[in-house]
Amino acid sequence: MKSYLPKRRFYSSYLTRLNYQNVREKWKNYCLKIRGTRRSSCLDRPHHIHIFWSWCGSFIGIAATAYLSVTTNSPLLMAPFGATSVLIFGIPDSPLAQPRNVIGGNFVAALVSLTILHLFGSEPWAMGMAVATAIGMMQLTATLHPPSGAVALVVMMTKAPWQFLLTPALEGSIILILCAVVFNNLARERTYPKYWF
Repeated sequence: MKSYLPKRRFYSSYLTRLNYQNVREKWKNYCLKIRGTRRSSCLDRPHHIHIFWSWCGSFIGIAATAYLSVTTNSPLLMAPFGATSVLIFGIPDSPLAQPRNVIGGNFVAALVSLTILHLFGSEPWAMGMAVATAIGMMQLTATLHPPSGAVALVVMMTKAPWQFLLTPALEGSIILILCAVVFNNLARERTYPKYWF
């Protein structure tokens, strides 16, 4: 019977090319990365004045959006806006908290996930595709905003209609940004935004 396995010298040449020292070194580096660094490189606790302004700003931003949602009888509020408030009021200097990122990121994530939802449904693999594609498209359009990954999941989990693109994704984002612009600039040490586009 004819053997379909390669000749013996294939195995010996392959094993000699495999550098065990290199594999061991890569494994060691990988394990060192998992350990992390010293705690001193973590975020420092901000000054109590900054905490006060962050608390007031996020309270006003979410309360105003919720109030407008109730009075206009339209869903302007969604869970990812809580994380957006952390950025725009807690660390307003962050590039991920600027209006371009908040409005653009939420809009792009909603558009991408709505398209995937209506093409493929809300299967588990489609949820993964929606979040991954939203991240990629936000990076391509320079509108990366971490809470927008949750926007993609909200769309897929609730099987949202196309209306979601405008309300709450676009309109809710604009309301939060307007609150952040008005409120953050009341504090002497805050300037928001750093840039618009």
